[in-house]
Amino acid sequence: MLAKPAPRPMPQILPCVLVVDDDAALLSSLEFALRAEGYSVRGCTDSRTALSGAAEAPACMVIDYRLPDMDGTELAACLRRQGLDAPLILITTNPDARCRAKAAKCGAVIVEKPLLDDKLVRQIRSLTTPVAD
Repeated sequence: MLAKPAPRPMPQILPCVLVVDDDAALLSSLEFALRAEGYSVRGCTDSRTALSGAAEAPACMVIDYRLPDMDGTELAACLRRQGLDAPLILITTNPDARCRAKAAKCGAVIVEKPLLDDKLVRQIRSLTTPVAD
């Protein structure tokens, strides 16, 4: 008699990450990379789209600081007013003192571009993984 194959474990579905970046190629790359890590991803290329879908609460927000219609901290403030209190990661190149101050004021972590290693994924994990008691 043939032995039954061992049941395959169910894949773990990780939390949803909201990613907002006006660079469509970078956004597509981030969506692909985060999905490969098991996250569900809601990608937006502009603030208006991000704000229109705010009812879907993400576990983490990754927002480009330099968006065309408002900066990433302004978008985060709008999302927070709509009730989203998810951790925030700002992605940007060469953040100046003003950017760093605005990020600190809204409780954001900055991850600098270019995103060459897994620093962004590690940061998302650290912000979305529950701490054991």
